Amino acid sequence: MIRYNKEQQLFHLSTPKTSYCFAAADGRWLGHLYYGPRLADTAGMEQAFCLNEFPFSPAVNEPDKVRFTQIFPYEYGCFGTGDYREACFDAANALGMRGVDLTFRSFEVVPGKVAPEHLPHTRGCEACCDTLDVLMTDDVLGLDVHLLYTVYSDLDVIVKSVKVVNRGEAPVTLGRVLSGQLNLELEACEVLTLHGSWGRERTITRQELKTGSVAAESLRGVSSAEDSPFLAILAPGTTQTMGEAWGMSLIYSGNFLAKAQIDQNGRLRCVMGIHPETFSWKLTPGESFQSPEVALVYSGEGLGQMTRTYHDLYRNHLIEKRWLTMDRPVLVNNWEATEMHFDADVLIGFARAAKEAGLDMLVMDDGWFGHRDDDTSSLGDWFVDERKLRGGLKKLVDEVNAMGLKFGIWIEPEMVNEDSELFRAHPDWRFEIPGRKPGAMRKQYVLDLTRPEVWEGVYSQLRATLSSANIAYVKWDMNRHLSDVGSLLRDADGQGELLHRYVLAVYRMQEQLLKDFPDLLLENCSSGGARFDAGMLFYSPQIWTSDDSDAIERLSIQEGTSLVFPLSTMGAHVSVCPNQQTGRSVPFNTRAKVAMAGTFGYEMDVRNMLPEEKAQIPGQVEQFRRVHPVVREGDYYRIASFRENHTHDCWMVVKKDRSLAFMTFVQVLATTNRPGMRVRMQGLDPEAAYEVTCDYAGALATSNGQSSTDEATGTLRKLGRFNGDTLMKHGIIVPRVRGDYQALLYEVKKV
Repeated sequence: MIRYNKEQQLFHLSTPKTSYCFAAADGRWLGHLYYGPRLADTAGMEQAFCLNEFPFSPAVNEPDKVRFTQIFPYEYGCFGTGDYREACFDAANALGMRGVDLTFRSFEVVPGKVAPEHLPHTRGCEACCDTLDVLMTDDVLGLDVHLLYTVYSDLDVIVKSVKVVNRGEAPVTLGRVLSGQLNLELEACEVLTLHGSWGRERTITRQELKTGSVAAESLRGVSSAEDSPFLAILAPGTTQTMGEAWGMSLIYSGNFLAKAQIDQNGRLRCVMGIHPETFSWKLTPGESFQSPEVALVYSGEGLGQMTRTYHDLYRNHLIEKRWLTMDRPVLVNNWEATEMHFDADVLIGFARAAKEAGLDMLVMDDGWFGHRDDDTSSLGDWFVDERKLRGGLKKLVDEVNAMGLKFGIWIEPEMVNEDSELFRAHPDWRFEIPGRKPGAMRKQYVLDLTRPEVWEGVYSQLRATLSSANIAYVKWDMNRHLSDVGSLLRDADGQGELLHRYVLAVYRMQEQLLKDFPDLLLENCSSGGARFDAGMLFYSPQIWTSDDSDAIERLSIQEGTSLVFPLSTMGAHVSVCPNQQTGRSVPFNTRAKVAMAGTFGYEMDVRNMLPEEKAQIPGQVEQFRRVHPVVREGDYYRIASFRENHTHDCWMVVKKDRSLAFMTFVQVLATTNRPGMRVRMQGLDPEAAYEVTCDYAGALATSNGQSSTDEATGTLRKLGRFNGDTLMKHGIIVPRVRGDYQALLYEVKKV
């Protein structure tokens, strides 16, 4: 609900459990007042601006306006006219002079969603949301700045974005157009960010902030594995189940800045948007610029409630609707088994083994195109290598389809190798700075997709290849970051636009791909999870979470990812042991249980498995198909974190109507001489009765130290009937399990 109090000049944006308030101080300066638990009334709230408090107020001290400007809690801070804190907006006039002073002019409430053009965005309708458009102006620069707020009726979310229009007579250069700002007054707080690297993506990091700044950012051209475009502010003592959390999640896939800053008065300002260090945009008269969206969430019930709100937002209003209830195929990918060394006969053998095991799809990874036998050649040549696929792609796909399997392929369309037909024909199509040979990474270079002829040249190849056969799935990879970014298409004023225009070009290509092939399942990937962000989820309902497929490493990677993103978006596969990344050996059952938290599949040679492992696959697939609807549509609860306790991990998914739940417990490190562990469930109906069943699928320690072993896919054991209130308050005892890396799956069904 969006309300405006004319007397106070105050906007009150209310969701089921939260309120977000700001007002026009003295009719001119838009200031933030409140974001937290829902308010019944806002009477007197505007007094927090202290407009009559000397020496900070222009009302009593106009000659010293800068003192007011540097302390006023601006709703959208600007650079250059006295606000010395981290700014959201910065612009320069035709002479290069920087400085912006935005004044409140008017507002409009629009039923439904005002969607930003050419950008991924949260979706909405008149029945589920409204959008507030607040017009701010700088008459000296001739700029109109529209602050856009979408408020959903059923979610505790405020989605912000900014649109800038040049209504003047001279060009203006935008230096910053960040998407949103959050102001808070906390005596102490923690900043939660998701840091990492290749193979260690999205590790939850909490840092105390008293003075100065904490930032998450990327200058790599992608949202990056090193920092995720997310930030949360936590009140002291906040846990999964209690305390206050304010989250900011950017719906964007390029360079970004997320920063929390404490000013000299102890007030907190958080900003988020396109990174200003690599950005400038020349806005000529009549033109406009649109920022990406940032989704704000407040939770007064701990991190868990913040997580579930983001999950509902992104499942119901970002990802294409059909994927919410559609089963995902259980696939096998040939990469870890063969890398690029395969031919049609090898793939047919994979397909036969996959069909016997009850899988749904065969995915042909890197190495099928050009003359690609290693990573030094053929990127850019998106046509079939008939040395490997004799008879062409259609012949292979038809054979696989005839077995009852779907077929998918791997592509990396943003890149080019020097050893390729594309590069030999168009050496100027890559990003480069004239006079300097661009740096290679993995022997590949980045194509300048901002140029129409490059975009069309790449996409026409993709379209022809995908049209030639019945391709049901595409894994879109991006295996290097951007460097040496220069374009012959643009003059000096336009070079600062390149990195953002590049992201827009990628979005446009994925959008066109889905228009031309509407039934396609697209999975994004970027050297693992380097572009796992909400922007990509607008086009693909799942993203490869990490190239580290070790089940134990995946515990913390998937915990961090699922803090913001729905479990069904996480590409997760069972891989071979010893694991190719870590050398660790983990029981086959545990590898499967961990992968079932995501989309599920196999990254191994299903033709040459150990007989005892191969025998488990049908049961694992059957179990995944029972669990996945709840993973895909239900509520997620983090019970325990191996990252924190260093011994075990535990999470739970609960169907929305609370009739069915699954809890996964992973004993990472076994200990001796201890009793079973009490685990308290979450999210159940406290007044309902539940029957609890456990798949032990491993060796259980007995009281005399001996073991009883359950082989194959595990033995289901009924533990009895329990009240939901008991399961949540008193809990159940997880028995002491013999051996490291053991996993148990509990089914909790209402009776």
